[in-house]
Amino acid sequence: MGLLSDPNRRRALTSLVTRLNTPLCVLCYLVGVSWFMGLAFEPFMLRTYMSENAMGSTMVEEKFVFGERAISYTREFAGQKKKTGGMPVDWLVKTMKSRGLEVYTQSFSQTLPFPDEVKERYMVRGTNVYGILRAPRGPRTESIVLSAPCSEGNNNNQAVGLLLAIASYFRSQIYWAKDIIFLVNEHDLIGTEAWLEAYHDVNMTGLRSSPMQGRAGAIQAALSLELSSDVITSMDVALEGLNGQLPNLDLVNLFYAFCQKTGVLCTIQGKLQRNDWDTLPGYTHSLSTMLLMVLKQGSGHPQGDHGLFLRYHIEAVTMRGINSFRQYKFDMTTVGKLIEGMFRKLNNLLERFHQSYFFYLMPSLTRFVSIGYYMPAFGFLALILVLRAGPVGSAERPCQSTGGWGQRRRAGDIQHFPVSETEAVVLTAIAIYVAGLALPHNTHRVLSGAGTERGWRSLKLFSLLYLAVLLGCTTLINFSLGFILAVTMIPVAAFIQPHRSSKVLHGVALILVSPATTLLLSIYLYHELIEYPVSLLECWQHFLTAVSQGILDHHLYGSLLYPLIALFIYPCWLQFWNIVFWK
Repeated sequence: MGLLSDPNRRRALTSLVTRLNTPLCVLCYLVGVSWFMGLAFEPFMLRTYMSENAMGSTMVEEKFVFGERAISYTREFAGQKKKTGGMPVDWLVKTMKSRGLEVYTQSFSQTLPFPDEVKERYMVRGTNVYGILRAPRGPRTESIVLSAPCSEGNNNNQAVGLLLAIASYFRSQIYWAKDIIFLVNEHDLIGTEAWLEAYHDVNMTGLRSSPMQGRAGAIQAALSLELSSDVITSMDVALEGLNGQLPNLDLVNLFYAFCQKTGVLCTIQGKLQRNDWDTLPGYTHSLSTMLLMVLKQGSGHPQGDHGLFLRYHIEAVTMRGINSFRQYKFDMTTVGKLIEGMFRKLNNLLERFHQSYFFYLMPSLTRFVSIGYYMPAFGFLALILVLRAGPVGSAERPCQSTGGWGQRRRAGDIQHFPVSETEAVVLTAIAIYVAGLALPHNTHRVLSGAGTERGWRSLKLFSLLYLAVLLGCTTLINFSLGFILAVTMIPVAAFIQPHRSSKVLHGVALILVSPATTLLLSIYLYHELIEYPVSLLECWQHFLTAVSQGILDHHLYGSLLYPLIALFIYPCWLQFWNIVFWK
């Protein structure tokens, strides 16, 4: 405290920080990036463990033997779906009722902000079918959900068949203390959102749906099943939900525990676990798995139907069956035993999941990185903005900057343009960037001190502090998104100045770290990590799809990525663009 209270010592500290400002900033950036890269090294990770006592043991005996019945249901469902040209609602209702379930349907409709590329439709209409197995040994105040989306074509037919077989088997058991809901939803995420909103009697996205005719207890957990073949070679688990939310780690540990018990190969991000962590290939494997999770979480897009359950404080994961060219195959009976074991353990829950972690990264299914380990990496990067703000603010004390911030523009208030989806997105992006490029020529008219060194220093001081607060808040909501933006934007934002000789170089650097370029590079990196490289043209097409998908996610599910980029990140980037071309 004496160092900060003594004026002489405070001046000496300020002088030291100012003199060594650039080396300190470079050091902070290297330490922050190195810290994050080191998190994939196994000695720096924590081993997963079960925190919930009710989930601790897997000593239940799975007796599911209805694998052939599941295949039979699959064939019938596929035939009925082909016959009706969509979801066979009547057949599902009849089949579920014959299994002794309380069966209900829910119709819904949603208007899209622009027509989709596949069917060129403005309106999506569908029907959800769900059956409730009432708990014979409980007060019926809690429930568990098993869902299977009814996808187009032959996709996911096996998941619906297995769901019906499991419902038939569960009906004959008497140990259930919670209601079990078997949900078959149409139109994937839209159907799931419609069902969840109606179940909880809310309307957050403007969906129109029929009233819920039957309910079970409060939903404690949910499993979403995706299967498109009669046999699988491995089972992949999807974690990332809407806006980067993650399920409680105990649910992931439960999935891994029963995969180990039943002998099913389990993967995360489509990658098997390796044991050679002390070798370079083992480290790069863990790093690529963790980076895939960061990219998916940063996108804010749900990686399965489970992603929409998380916003209602319902812990959920999506289990996705993979059928590759591996020698060992697992049939429907084995997958059914896996699901049965997980449901029997969830049936023992006395309270909601709360003891384990909600904020983590997973380089493998047996190791995780908690929030206390990965947040310092962002802290070192954010420190750069604070260090750079000090010399900028002290160089010119009077900092009067009024107006100017009203020049923000939203990234595309898209209504019903008479063009295709891709054209609408491209036209919107061009309009925004053209408006942004004109900003330096107009700011001097509304900013006090414009045209002087005090003017651009005041603008940069505000922009640095604003970016620090913005990235800090973003990281608390979605660490992956905040870290990606910090790694790209902070180095360039910290060192740009309106020098005539380096104006072009600084401008190019700013364009390379703009939100659009960051998205483009992230898409390219993602395809490299999944070992499916794409050409520049294909990457551009994926970029256009990602932009339009971001707008749709905001309109349909309330995703925060689009308004965050449009209303906060991009205007902040424009301020630094204004500094580079300061007159």
